[in-house]
Amino acid sequence: MRGGVAGPESFAYTLTLGGRYAGTQEWVVRPERSGVVTRVQTEFGGALPAARKVQESRLDPASGQSVAYAEAEGGNRRPHFETLFDAATGLVTLRQGKDEATQPLVEGYHDPLSLLLWLRSRPQEAASVPLTVRMVGGRVHVQALPDSDVHGLAAHVYFLRPGGAYVYVERDAPHRLLRLIQPSDFGPVEALLTLEHAGARREHSRAGGARDAVRGERPPPGKPRRRR
Repeated sequence: MRGGVAGPESFAYTLTLGGRYAGTQEWVVRPERSGVVTRVQTEFGGALPAARKVQESRLDPASGQSVAYAEAEGGNRRPHFETLFDAATGLVTLRQGKDEATQPLVEGYHDPLSLLLWLRSRPQEAASVPLTVRMVGGRVHVQALPDSDVHGLAAHVYFLRPGGAYVYVERDAPHRLLRLIQPSDFGPVEALLTLEHAGARREHSRAGGARDAVRGERPPPGKPRRRR
């Protein structure tokens, strides 16, 4: 299913900055009737100033594109930034604090999380040719780089510009996001998937289902692998 998931998923990542511990990140992806909802909570610390960031994305499983996106910081539950893509009214609504603006919805958009899930759900197609996707801030170019290894697993590697982020997607099913490198004011922040956590949560989700019927540039490390 394009942009969809078969069932609830949960992933944990360890953040590092220059090889030093910099926090944790928890992902929860769950299908709902109105779309696929992704919630990401990031706890910064260690080499980075202590802070919390919560992101939530709702995407259309048919297209894999965003329906709504919101960000909150600290202990606030109310988003400080929010975008709504309403096909019924043909409008994109942007809210930041008390300010609100609208613009015509002339084509599908991605948000920071839906873009990562879209790459994950379509790894072979995304790896074959360069891609350009539309986001609220402008177009993002997705450049495929030589395959690499993460945790001994083969991964497709993508470079996003502008922004300078690297995305490592597991080549084989279940196509997890194995590694993310995001530029920051302090330097590149790396998020590395904790495989033990992912495996345990997957088994838990399967059992529950039976009972109830994701700015500087640097080249990505790792040994390149030839695409198959």
